[in-house]
Amino acid sequence: MGTQEINHCVSTSCRAFVSPKDMKELLQCPVCYDFMNRPIYQCCNGHTICLSCKLRMENKCPSCKQQMDDDIRCLILEKMAELVKVGCEYEEYGCHEIIPYCKKRKHEDSCDFRPYNCPHSTLGCCVDGDISTLVSHLTNDHMTKIINNSNFQRRFPIAYLRHDQSCSTWMPCVSHCFGEYFYFHAEATFIKDVAPVYMAFVYFMGKEMDACKYRYSLEIEGNGRKFIFEGIPQSLRENRKRIKDRGDALIVMRSLPHFLEQETRTRCLKIAVQIWKI
Repeated sequence: MGTQEINHCVSTSCRAFVSPKDMKELLQCPVCYDFMNRPIYQCCNGHTICLSCKLRMENKCPSCKQQMDDDIRCLILEKMAELVKVGCEYEEYGCHEIIPYCKKRKHEDSCDFRPYNCPHSTLGCCVDGDISTLVSHLTNDHMTKIINNSNFQRRFPIAYLRHDQSCSTWMPCVSHCFGEYFYFHAEATFIKDVAPVYMAFVYFMGKEMDACKYRYSLEIEGNGRKFIFEGIPQSLRENRKRIKDRGDALIVMRSLPHFLEQETRTRCLKIAVQIWKI
């Protein structure tokens, strides 16, 4: 069958919508289980494999163990990967996009409807879902406090922090205001033989494009001094380590909390939080 015949055959037979499940058996690599795109190779018996796995298997078919030194391409599957349109994996979360199969991964990597990971994923929590699911999970499973206000204050004890761990996270809270949810995170990072560095910031529990509509401030004061950080809340999708690495947060150096509380000796870091819409 020539290339033109393949094009006609595939384009006429694959115009109808095909779900990802229907295409899985045909276009999934038998080694890495990822979906194959051009180039797709096949052995003399017709078994297919993606390029990276073909090289990793040293040109030996994983299904029948035949050598694949001739670099035989499976043109009909390559054309199917270009012409077939599929639904997004996150349809159950609200995405109704119909996309070319070959662009499926690129779309899903940045799909606005992809589920959010629990903020406690760095501590081993594997729960994900939409925002309402996460809010319910945080309150029921992590005992997170919901504050129905855009202005609030949090107090974090610093007298009994354990210095035998690299990082200590205080109990977070969620602010519900302007019809949205914001997740307030605060932690102490320890360096050997040095007083801890305190860091706090606010996540927007939603899409990146919507996070830019809001601003927040974190304020600490005491002993005649006041320190204020103002910023844009990062989407819950943003990696926490990247936020910390670029210092996009209220950063309180070492002994400053003790100095600010000199008058009261309460040994607490008090942070006033304000969120507003622009």
